[in-house]
Amino acid sequence: MILRGLTNRKIAATSMNSESSRSHTIFSITVSVQLEENGVQKCRFSKVHIVDLAGSERTKLAKVEGDRLREGCNINKSLHALGNVINSLVESAKKKKYIPFRDSKLTYFLKDSLGGNSKTTLLANINPSKAYLGDTISTLMFAKRAKIIKVRVEAN
Repeated sequence: MILRGLTNRKIAATSMNSESSRSHTIFSITVSVQLEENGVQKCRFSKVHIVDLAGSERTKLAKVEGDRLREGCNINKSLHALGNVINSLVESAKKKKYIPFRDSKLTYFLKDSLGGNSKTTLLANINPSKAYLGDTISTLMFAKRAKIIKVRVEAN
């Protein structure tokens, strides 16, 4: 299954990166356990999502056109939707607010991981080069905002 998924993954060269990921990658594992307690059958399950988000690249710096430009626009669109969901989750801690999970396939798929009964970890990849300072600051602000999300972790 992993190999089939990797063959579907798009990678292409841009001026910023010789092997730029042109799509998000999601690896999901569902673990199910059947238990018997006091003669009653119970089923418990857990999901693990490992997500590699394609980074947003500024089209001016990446010098892309054609298919690479369309891919970059779609990547930026889904990352923008993810940013909106994270902002809504942070603000909803203060007051009830609509969370736009359905704005993209990515955010809808990650709904349980972002706002449900879950533990979530985010690793941000940044570039120390002065040329990419704006992207680095943007990534760090995104990570800082995601860190503020409060989830209610409870035993199922």
